[in-house]
Amino acid sequence: MRALAVLIAIVALALPSATGAGGSFSVYAAASLTEVFPKIAKTPRYSFAGSDQLALQIRQGAPVDVFASASPKYTQLLYHDGLVKKPVTFATNKLVVIVPKSNPAGIHTVYDLRRSGVKIVIGDQSVPIGSYTRTLLDTLGIKDAVLHNVVSQATDVKAIVAQVALGQADAGFVYVTDARPVASKVQKIFLPAWAQPPIRYQVATVSSTSRRVEARSFMNKLLSKRGRLLLKKAGFGLPKK
Repeated sequence: MRALAVLIAIVALALPSATGAGGSFSVYAAASLTEVFPKIAKTPRYSFAGSDQLALQIRQGAPVDVFASASPKYTQLLYHDGLVKKPVTFATNKLVVIVPKSNPAGIHTVYDLRRSGVKIVIGDQSVPIGSYTRTLLDTLGIKDAVLHNVVSQATDVKAIVAQVALGQADAGFVYVTDARPVASKVQKIFLPAWAQPPIRYQVATVSSTSRRVEARSFMNKLLSKRGRLLLKKAGFGLPKK
């Protein structure tokens, strides 16, 4: 019964989630923005998931007004295809390794992840968290050894957090901001600053929106002094204006 509950929790976190007042103004955003965006603006209808999934839905004509991605790759591709207006970088982030609070595998540095038998979960290479993780591992020179221990590849960062917090894996690579909500259940293993890839979040108005006033209002709130303060409090870095 407990295993079933764990499975349900993981699946629920892996799927796109919708929150908000249920109005017609819709914001698609990377899963790592789940906690902070509703604090910046309460009224939009949010859908949080992997940036690649959300970008694909926009390409397929989903009724969305604003798109916020955890990587410039997706906003820039949509922009060059005329599907969104010019993107704006609004936040940065860093990677961290999380392990269960009890740390059963005895992991103390990222290099310990090379040991045989360590169970690691990472993001699928198609999503930003997976791409960033592979870039970092390549920079550290331990990519092949660590990937050999990967037991699961998740479609968004929240699924990685869930699996580690629930003890389904010995370690996982997530954004530092995603480790905060589960601080009582995980330990953080910090990564060398010199190996951190540049992680930039971009936001853009979807070209087909008929709700330009609401989109502009949301963008203004996100880029305002209050919006930047809330992002900073959530652990995000802030690009220079």
